[in-house]
Amino acid sequence: MEDMPSPLTVGFDLDMTLIDSRPGIKEVYLALAAETGADIDTDLVVSRLGPPLEEELANWFPAAEVPAVADRYRALYPSYAITPTPALPGAREAIEAIRALGGRTLVVTAKYEPNAKLHLAHLGIEPDVIAGNLWAEQKALALREHNATVYVGDHTGDVRGARAAGALSVAVTTGPCAEPELREAGADVILDSLTALPAWLHTYTATRAS
Repeated sequence: MEDMPSPLTVGFDLDMTLIDSRPGIKEVYLALAAETGADIDTDLVVSRLGPPLEEELANWFPAAEVPAVADRYRALYPSYAITPTPALPGAREAIEAIRALGGRTLVVTAKYEPNAKLHLAHLGIEPDVIAGNLWAEQKALALREHNATVYVGDHTGDVRGARAAGALSVAVTTGPCAEPELREAGADVILDSLTALPAWLHTYTATRAS
């Protein structure tokens, strides 16, 4: 008896993969700077989204202050970041395409999980699972738990997470990492945006079934 392919389960990163979180995150940092008096280059901040919040805050605050500032940032986030943040082109269609193929979807992100859920609810994007507070190789914990066969992200950290989980790494160039950087990190597939994902999925699932 031939082995049947495992069920299609596709994971997605959130920031700059499913959503363009730059406008909202910039607003939070502006509010944080106004409260604390810190001189934060918000344009620089939003040009390199992906790693955990604490890593970015360490560029603008003394190490001893970072935990408290991170808590304040997360508290400010719902008021400033949710409404200005749009879905990226193809985000909803990508989720729907996987469902149409009988697959499951999960979002695995470094973002604070309650705030990730607020973004997705606001935009009407409904994955089967949302897992937050996971970055790079740590993402493999959720990807393995839910038997993800593919992980889609925009950052080299997402590529590393996919590879650590034994999932196919699909990278999109909608975030801070360019195609050569993603390829060097080990991405298996590189797409310009999620608008190209449904067509790729049909080819991928046909190959798996053959």
